[in-house]
Amino acid sequence: MLRTKDVAESRSAEYALPADFCRIFNQDMNSLYLLASLLAGDREKAERCFVGGLDDALGRNTVFKEWARSWARRVIVQNALRIVDPRPGKENKAAAEGLDKMTTERPEIAAVLALQSFDRFVFVMSVLERYADHDCAILLNCTRKDVVDARMRALEQLGETAQLLQTQQLETAARTAEVPGARISAAPAAA
Repeated sequence: MLRTKDVAESRSAEYALPADFCRIFNQDMNSLYLLASLLAGDREKAERCFVGGLDDALGRNTVFKEWARSWARRVIVQNALRIVDPRPGKENKAAAEGLDKMTTERPEIAAVLALQSFDRFVFVMSVLERYADHDCAILLNCTRKDVVDARMRALEQLGETAQLLQTQQLETAARTAEVPGARISAAPAAA
């Protein structure tokens, strides 16, 4: 016969403990902070999202262990939603400011940060995190059409940015090739 202690130990083994979340946030720190950064748009808000996510994860122990990693990502998203409060059609001059504040050498990150906050949230949640349109609409308090439209705008802008970056890289390569001594001659040296 099962004793009360055995049942309690069995249940606690099924659920994630604070130590599990500490381990996850430590092991996945880079990807969780990147998620917070992409959603928040600047360092200060990203740090608040990350720390708030850790606090929320530690405060809840009713999550199955198998779901703990996805729950950690979800609390980052939820904190970012509270901090940024993205809305469809709401202009966000902070997108450009966030891009200036969060200097990066990775153009793909800079391109995502340059998106308007609502479009950025939709892109990160639906494309990168693979949330269903219905789930995005519920979390963002909007319609599914708003989600689909925002994702299309984001993908178009990212495509334009990628094309611009490729053109800049080609121009830089062409300028480098024009520098005397930088070009390698295909003609054999005359003897």
